[in-house]
Order: sequence, then structure tokens, then C-alpha cells
Amino acid sequence: MDISVVVPLYDEVESLPELTSWISKVMAENRYSYEIILIDDGSRDGSWDMIVKLKDGNPHIRGIKFRRNYGKSAALNIGFEATKGDVVITMDADLQDSPDEIPGLYRRITEDNYDLVSGWKAKRYDPLSKTLPTKLFNAATRKMSGIPNLHDFNCGLKAYRKAVVKNIEVYGEMHRYIPVLAKWAGFTKIGEQVVEHRARKYGKTKFGMSRFVNGFLDLLSIFFVGKFGKRPMHFFGMMGTLSFLTGIVLAGWLVADKLIDLAHHVKPRQPTDTPLFYFALVAIILGSQLFLTGFVAELVSRNAPERNKYQIEDSI
Repeated sequence: MDISVVVPLYDEVESLPELTSWISKVMAENRYSYEIILIDDGSRDGSWDMIVKLKDGNPHIRGIKFRRNYGKSAALNIGFEATKGDVVITMDADLQDSPDEIPGLYRRITEDNYDLVSGWKAKRYDPLSKTLPTKLFNAATRKMSGIPNLHDFNCGLKAYRKAVVKNIEVYGEMHRYIPVLAKWAGFTKIGEQVVEHRARKYGKTKFGMSRFVNGFLDLLSIFFVGKFGKRPMHFFGMMGTLSFLTGIVLAGWLVADKLIDLAHHVKPRQPTDTPLFYFALVAIILGSQLFLTGFVAELVSRNAPERNKYQIEDSI
């Protein structure tokens, strides 16, 4: 199979007939063998009934229905597991991504040998409340990830070599940082392609301020996991050791100061009368806790069960 198109969706019943028809038209024009995998992320507007109806008229359509809403990352992760195509294309269901971009993205993977090609919506039709946080995240992610050539990490329209989606795990809000996950997995040939951004035709945006906060937290998480996920002791152990040694040095200084006073027959001050005593105490306790945290995290990282388990109500 040439292409698997993965479409996560939540309450997008109105756009599905037009989207699937458009994708099928592009595939037929280019004579691609393909499948369309629609992941219903707990929709409540009849989206699943529409998927079943569309499946009856188009054998290339497959559907997976979550029992409840888990989020876009969960939908993508399950969709990636289900793909059969040599190239995987992801796009949003709201018709803001154009299926006409598929042939160009496909060629970038098959002819230019990219592992991942991310779309860049240079001209956007989203409100400022969505575009401004996106720009901030993109700037921060470029800096922290070491992928300086991507302008829009969060663009839903992307193309992947099959090996990429089979070797990464998407969870939380990590769909925003899939290029970073791919890089950490060893897929370093990552490119970008300017794509059309269309104004939303049906429904309303699912963007909210909670996604701004969650995105920031996941950026920190992916940075930490990427660098220390396999060796958490290197982070916690280093911080704990530095804190513990600092406390020991301060405690040693207090002991030495008291001994010097005794040697000179000067009535020594009580160690608890000085702020250094409390700094030393806190540093030693904190250092011990950080070291133990690193040890426990090391055990967890070596024995962690699978994180991505979701209740799937139906599949066709």
C-alpha cells in the first residue's frame, strides 16, 4: 500500500463526507493505493454514524471509535499502530488541511528520502489567540529540540516514512512535538513544506487556554525525557550529589568555625544561631531526596508498563 491517511477527529460530522471524497479524488488522480483511517475521539455529534455510512460507500475507509475523548495524541498513536501504507499522512478533519498537498508530501518522502516532512502554514486564518501561542511554542521548541528548520511543529498535515510511526509513542499532548520524538528515535532527516491553510468551514475550533498550559508542560517533559528518559539517575543523581556536597561543605565550615573558637578560648556561637546551619541542613536533606528520586526513577524507567492503553468501543 502506498499511503495511509490518518485523520483524528472530534465532533466533525459535517466535514467528513467532503474530506473523504476529496482525499479519494486525489488518490484516484495519482493512482495511489491507499487507506483512510478515521479515529473518532469520543465524538457526540454523530460522527461515528457518518463514518459507518461512508465506509459502506468507500472500501478504502477504516474507522476506530474511542469510548470517550482521550485527545489528539491518543488518536494519532492508535492510528499509527493501524497503518499499513509505506507513507503515512496525517491531517485534521476540519478541512483546514488540503488533501491536494498529499502528492507533494508523498514525493518528499519517497523521492527526497526524508523521514518526516512537516507542513508549514505560512499564511494562517486562525485568531490571534491561537497563532500567538503557536509562534511562542515553535520558537521555544526550535531552540530546545535542535531542529532549527521547522517553523510549525504543530501543523496537523505531516508525512512520515512508515518506520517512523512504528517506532515512536505519542501521548499526553505530544502530538505537538512529533518531529522531536522522531529525532530522539533516530530519524534525523526532517524537512518542511509550505502548505495551504484554509479557513474553517464547519464547526468550531477545539483550541482553549488549557492547551496553552499543557503544551508548555509537555515541552518541558519532552525535553527531559529526550535527554534523561533512559538515564534519570544522571539528572537527579547529579543534582542530588551537588546539593548533598554543598550541605556537607557548609556543615564542615560550621564545625571548623566552632573548633577555631574553642582553640582561641572564645565562647563559640551555637550553630543553630546562624543561617548557614539551616542552609546546610536543607541542602543535605534535599540532596538525599533527589538521589533517592533518581534511583526510583531508574527502576521505573526499566520496568514501566505500556502507557498507551485506551478503551476502543468499535472499529470497522
